[in-house]
Amino acid sequence: MSLVEVIVLNQEDSQTAEAYGADRLELVTAIAEGGLTPSYGTIKTVVKSVSIPVMVMLRPHSYSFVYRKKEWEAMREDMKRIQELGAAGIVFGALTEQHTVDFEMLALILEEANGLSVTFHRAIDETDPWKTCQSLCRSPFKIDRILTSGGKQSVPDGLDTIKRMMKETQITENPPIIMPGAGLNADNIGWIHQQLHAAEYHFGSAVRGNGDFKNPIRGDVLQQIKRIVN
Repeated sequence: MSLVEVIVLNQEDSQTAEAYGADRLELVTAIAEGGLTPSYGTIKTVVKSVSIPVMVMLRPHSYSFVYRKKEWEAMREDMKRIQELGAAGIVFGALTEQHTVDFEMLALILEEANGLSVTFHRAIDETDPWKTCQSLCRSPFKIDRILTSGGKQSVPDGLDTIKRMMKETQITENPPIIMPGAGLNADNIGWIHQQLHAAEYHFGSAVRGNGDFKNPIRGDVLQQIKRIVN
């Protein structure tokens, strides 16, 4: 059985996703900008309204995945609020100007995580994802999962790289889960799952009416995806 994570924007999304079988939620705001940290009120109402784990985007701006030390203080305060409100974890990624993992920033995040689950998000797709996966797996910094499309626009195009990343985790002690996401839908998840047999999959607009975040989550589509991966 594979876990299905769904992007949600508010309380209504979250309750619908849970009701139709989502196993975990990724809560974001400003989805048109790729997702930013949601407000205190949104996090609070969503976490209180569902019983499944809620992962919260930790991203202060959409300019890039490069963060300055001055931005760290705000991010640390956001993490404290996320912890206090009972979320399961954070979705985060930081890069250097050279498009490698910013291990200095990652170390600060993990030091403050205090039990929060940590997903390294699709910032990895702006690097060489296989090499970056290697560096993460072989570093002393342990994250729980990597969300990736294999460095391409969508998972179907990045399958070969995702397979290499999954093989890398098989030779790593306490490896992160490789969670495919981007371009997955009810029509392609069947053959993709046959290729990858991933433990977790990530869905966004594909579970909404007309594939648009402006529309509500379609329970029938989510249930169909759940049947396929399970």
